Amino acid sequence: MTAFLIFAAVVIFCCIFLNNASSRVGVPVLLAFMLLGMLFGNNGLAPVSFATFGSAENICTVALIFIMFYGGFGTRWSSAKGVVVEAGLLASLGVVLTAGLTGLFCHFALGWDWLESFLMGLVVSSTDAASVFSILRSRKLGLKSNTAPLLEVESGSNDPCSYMLTVIMISLMNGGIGTGKLIWMVFAQIVFGAGLGLVIAQVAVYLMRRIRFATSGFDSLFVLAVALISYALPAAVGGNGYLSAYIVGIILGNASFSGKRELVNFFDGLTGLMQVMIFFILGLLAHPAQMHKVLLPAVAIFFVMLLVSRPLSVAAVLAPKRSHSLRQLGLVSFVGLRGAASIVFAILATTGTIALQHDIFNIVFIIVLLSISLQGSLIPFVAGKLKMTDASQDVMKTFTDFSDETDMQFSEVTVSEGGPWENKQVMDLGIPENIILCLVVRPDCTHTVPNGSTVLNTGDRVIIGTQEFSGEKKVRLVEVPVSDIDEMSGRLVRDCSFENGEQLVLIRRKGGNVIPNGNTLIEAGDVLIINRGVAK
Repeated sequence: MTAFLIFAAVVIFCCIFLNNASSRVGVPVLLAFMLLGMLFGNNGLAPVSFATFGSAENICTVALIFIMFYGGFGTRWSSAKGVVVEAGLLASLGVVLTAGLTGLFCHFALGWDWLESFLMGLVVSSTDAASVFSILRSRKLGLKSNTAPLLEVESGSNDPCSYMLTVIMISLMNGGIGTGKLIWMVFAQIVFGAGLGLVIAQVAVYLMRRIRFATSGFDSLFVLAVALISYALPAAVGGNGYLSAYIVGIILGNASFSGKRELVNFFDGLTGLMQVMIFFILGLLAHPAQMHKVLLPAVAIFFVMLLVSRPLSVAAVLAPKRSHSLRQLGLVSFVGLRGAASIVFAILATTGTIALQHDIFNIVFIIVLLSISLQGSLIPFVAGKLKMTDASQDVMKTFTDFSDETDMQFSEVTVSEGGPWENKQVMDLGIPENIILCLVVRPDCTHTVPNGSTVLNTGDRVIIGTQEFSGEKKVRLVEVPVSDIDEMSGRLVRDCSFENGEQLVLIRRKGGNVIPNGNTLIEAGDVLIINRGVAK
């Protein structure tokens, strides 16, 4: 047990450090996770006994739940709603067409039987949102014609369709299913998946707006549990758990409740870990010694999907509308990366079918390897060549962690006797345009929303709002405690000397705060908050 925990810790450390590198150089660093898995895998230098498809399926299923949930949670509906119809068609009809064309190639060109050919096409029919937007985020790649939201919604929502069809195909290969059962499976997958997802999401939003979590961080645990139940409950009654998780994610991600920004950060890190875990397991399960046997068919399938299946599917779905240029169709076609979902479905196909004639898992390994390394690396180049980049477009607007609104900071100012604000109307205070008076609290605890004619009296507490500082360099605040023997103890602020560029901005005293001026007396036990300029 101790050895396993050490091994798990080492892997997580490696994932974190490699993920830091990924933020600088983009998705191909995911290849390092695959290579790390191969190091500990079947033919690696330090093989471990973990590499069984059964245990991998359970771990990857859980990992994909969070990836699907955060795919919805991170989608900004205000940006996505304009392309939801096209994206939905790509995520459904586009998946069917891509799988069908790929299956036809496997049957007629590679000589596979019909069912296994279409199973191969279905396993790799969905695109990987995390991989695509890791590139767009890291390169700050703004795209024309609302292409980024289109790719985000399509990539985030096409996994449930691919999963549903993969499960149906596995059932057909395991002895066949009647027409009635087939219709019921499709009905249950869609209706129970979408219906329960909507119900779970509404209940979760209701509770998030009303529960006051006594301990910091428990809201993150609550939403984590919501993500798990959003998959498990529909799956227990035959519904599509991944579809439910995506729907719950997109509703929660676009709802308003406190602590949402912290949730975005929490799930951003968790989903990143889940993604690299899947790639690590892919490396664990791979058999490099057997790769040469499937190299040619895998490379052939990859290029057929890149140059034929995906472009024809995109054209069939989007071209009839005639609002998409050939350049946009070309970019959307090229950006169809294969990633985490394809890996999970390949494991599902390997464990779920009675007898496969071909090594689908290792074929998917090579396809994902080529897609992430070659195709992923070329996305910025292809976007530039197609003249689809737009420096004025902010790709971050596609995500819920982008804020259109300016964040405000609120402060309190007390009107002192003889002070410059005493007995003056708000219009006469000479307040800068970027400062607003939000509320006036009178000494008798009555509240007034001020306007220009509001008169401020002695003892009034004025709540003012200012724009949050958002510069790249942050103000550097340091705490300086004052002791009995300190030379500043017992002296007025104006008599104390501070180094050049330093400014005393606050005094913490006996559990309270004092905003200092020149006549403020510094006492022993005070903690001085000093601004030492911007951080270097």
